[in-house]
This record gives sequence, structure tokens and C-alpha cells, in this order.
Amino acid sequence: MRLAIFENIMTPGGHEVDFDRIIVEEFRKLGHEVFFYTPEEFRFAFDYHVPVKTLKKSAISYTNVRGIKKLIWSVRRELHRQSWYKQLYQEAQAGRMDAILVPTSTWRYQRALAKNILKESPVPLVFILHGINPGEAPKFFHEAGKLLPNKKIRLVVLTFEDSIFGQRQENVHPIFPPAYTPRDVKEIPPRRKLSPKEPLSIGFFGQYRREKRLEDFLKIFAEGTYTRPVKLLVQGSTMHPEDAEDFERIIAMYRGDERMEFLHKGLIGEEWQKAILGVDALLMPYSAPRYLYHWGGMLFTAIGCRRPVVASDDINPEVFRRFHIGETFRSGDMAELKRVLEEFINGFDGRAGLYGTELELAAKAFSPEGFARRLERLLQE
Repeated sequence: MRLAIFENIMTPGGHEVDFDRIIVEEFRKLGHEVFFYTPEEFRFAFDYHVPVKTLKKSAISYTNVRGIKKLIWSVRRELHRQSWYKQLYQEAQAGRMDAILVPTSTWRYQRALAKNILKESPVPLVFILHGINPGEAPKFFHEAGKLLPNKKIRLVVLTFEDSIFGQRQENVHPIFPPAYTPRDVKEIPPRRKLSPKEPLSIGFFGQYRREKRLEDFLKIFAEGTYTRPVKLLVQGSTMHPEDAEDFERIIAMYRGDERMEFLHKGLIGEEWQKAILGVDALLMPYSAPRYLYHWGGMLFTAIGCRRPVVASDDINPEVFRRFHIGETFRSGDMAELKRVLEEFINGFDGRAGLYGTELELAAKAFSPEGFARRLERLLQE
């Protein structure tokens, strides 16, 4: 099968990059030919080592765009999307691919599709949505309903249930998301056997955003009572000047604490993977309602790298109900976070074996190979 991936979201790094990589590499392992279609002036943050074909009309980025300009750019992006869709239809009509996959989309992509000739695609066309919240669900099903007569269109929602808020539809396919495995490392190093005097290394990773409440967490960590040595690595990448300034302010507050190390830098590829594998556990103490409905990139990095976690209970609770891969605390409850963090650190040596076993089970359930095979079946139906 010749699989065309339409990518139009430019990002300096992060889980979008690794998600595309899973699709490319796993489909190639299955024996398929894979290539990208991208807008003009599109720049990848990672070289996927597959052909890239260019569509007319440039990509539109909202980075550092505010106010009325953002509205204007939104309209412009919609016009460009209509053009990209039409060009993809022409490429499909010319027999240049056997299937088209859009790796990251929203209900707005389907709204645009309903107005475009691409809805008559002669080849299977899959749109992947990385989660749907309650407010989006009616809009999503409304737009999906318009596309029911178009039998080549499949809408994939990454979720842990077999329905979307109890609702099912013929062209909507809920499937598990994939774990992010360390793809540039030959094998995951075995779990370290720590002596009681050796520091337990814990990492807080990812893009810095105020909603992650890093400052509150650091205060709790600094005040914690630990019966064994512990070291905290805080890595953060920032996209906006105000975020960078705020992160630097926080770093300055705790620069003198020898238990903490900070890295204000974006990591990608092997550098990112080695940083994750360089710690014994991962912390995800941030809380936000959206994490209930969108799969957590850092959680699935932890699973892929076999690292136990401390996480808010609104981060994919379905995963924690199935697998004891760490400990959770009530979302937004800082007192409980402090208690759970102390128990996790102080009792880590006794629970490490259990965490390891459960992480292996979770990694198997959410394997990238299984994810690719589920997509493959949809594309070949």
C-alpha cells in the first residue's frame, strides 16, 4: 500500500513529531510505502527519511499571533485547507496513492471536508482526532454525520472506550493511542537497583505552560519529608516569550536547592529519549479538565520508556484503572499531592517491581505495532 500522510501542523518538537514517526516507521515495517504531502514552506522538526511532496499554498502558524490578526489568519488557514484538500483529491484521482491519512485533526477538518471534493476520494481517507471533549462532541458528530454517505472516509478517535460519550456512528472508529517508545535507543536499560543511599532520580518534562502549576509543585517538593535521597530534574521548552520569562523566574527561585536541576531547552529525538531514560520515575502533577478527554503525551512516554509516574487523577484515569503504573492524587489537591509524593519516593524500593510488571503490561496493550495494525485494517477495509 502507498500511504500518503497529509501533515500541515508545524511544531518545533513535541509529541506531534513522535506521533508522525510512529506512523511512518511502523507502516514501513509492515511493508508499506510511506510519503508526506505538506504545504509550501512547511518545515519538519525531524527527518523521517521518506519522500515529501509539496502542495500549493503555505502553512499557517498561530505562534505569537493574537487578537484580530489571529482571526484573519484563521480564515486564511481555512481557505488554504480547502485548496490542500482539492489538490489531494487530484493526486488520488491520478492514482498516486492507495490511502490518505491525516495524523492530527479536529472536527473543523471534517467541517471543511464536507464542503470539498475530497469527500469523494477514490481511496480510503483517515482523519485522526487525539481526543474529543464534551463540548466538541455534538459538533464532531454533526460534521461526521454529513460524511456518512462517503464510504471511503474513516474518522479515528484516540480514546480508551468503545464509544464517544456512549455514542457510536458507522464512520467513527475509537482506538487506543500508542505508547511513545525510545526509537533511537537499541534497548531500554534494565531498571536500576538503587541502594538506600543512592538518590532516586525523578523527572518533570515537557513544554512549560502555566496550567502545569510548576511553581506550586516545586514548593511542595521542597517542603517534602523524604527518608531516602532524591533528585529532581525539571526540563521545559517554551514557545512564547512570556512563558520563557516565567520559567526563568521559577528557575531563579530554586537555583540554590541542590536536590533540583533545571534544563530550559527543547529536546527531540535521541536527546529526548535519553533524558527520559536517565531518570527513575516521571512526575505529572498538572491538572486540567482536557486531560480527561485527550490522551496524555507524557503519560504514554512514561509507558513506552517503562517509567513509573506520579500523576493527577484527571490524566487518562482509564489507564490507571487497568494498570498500577504509579500513583495518582486528586486533581488540584496540593495537600494530597504532597502526601502521595512522599509515599511514592519513600516507598519506591518496595514497589518498583510491581510498577515494572504493570508497565510491561501497559506497554504491550498500547504498543505502536498494535496501533499501526489497527490503522492498517481500517485503511484496507
